[in-house]
Amino acid sequence: MLQSLILLAGYPGTGKSYLAKLLMKQFPGFEILSPDEIKEEFWDAYGFRDEQEKEELIQKSWAEYYHRMEWKLARGISLLSDYPFSHKQHDQLLEVCENYHVQIITIRMIADLEVLFERQKKRDLDASRHLGHIVKEYHKGRLLTNHEEADNLLDYDEFMQRCTCRGYGTFALGTTLQLDVTDFATAPYGELINRMKELLEFQ
Repeated sequence: MLQSLILLAGYPGTGKSYLAKLLMKQFPGFEILSPDEIKEEFWDAYGFRDEQEKEELIQKSWAEYYHRMEWKLARGISLLSDYPFSHKQHDQLLEVCENYHVQIITIRMIADLEVLFERQKKRDLDASRHLGHIVKEYHKGRLLTNHEEADNLLDYDEFMQRCTCRGYGTFALGTTLQLDVTDFATAPYGELINRMKELLEFQ
């Protein structure tokens, strides 16, 4: 199997985590490297008192993300990474993969934005959602009985602005496949996995 970096990109709420689990079952030689998980590690370790401190931790978490990526790629490990990647990450991801001569495959996940906003809202209100994503101040152990009380929930206008201005729906690096998941029940996951087997030269 070719050493590769698979980027599960596209809009928020497209089920990237679900697809990651499907792919990990098919290609167990990969490891998952998630920017959001690293953000959550930093939020739990340091906490933040306001949005400026939160942003500083986010920037530090991205530096850690690229550090871990380089460490793993240098040791021949193939990676799967899920995030709504944008132009902000494009050049550095490309540079890292060129340095280590790694194949890049982007799976760009798209869907109707109205559907995605409803999914995003449901996810933010779910009790399992890390509070760091939806509050302006956080320390490990902070609890909210009702996530609707969070002070940094993404509203409709902000969600649409992000989706239309950040390039989530056009992000591409390496070989790029597109998957429409407006309806999870009819999304062609099987076809996608077969194409991935070809690209990875998976026996």
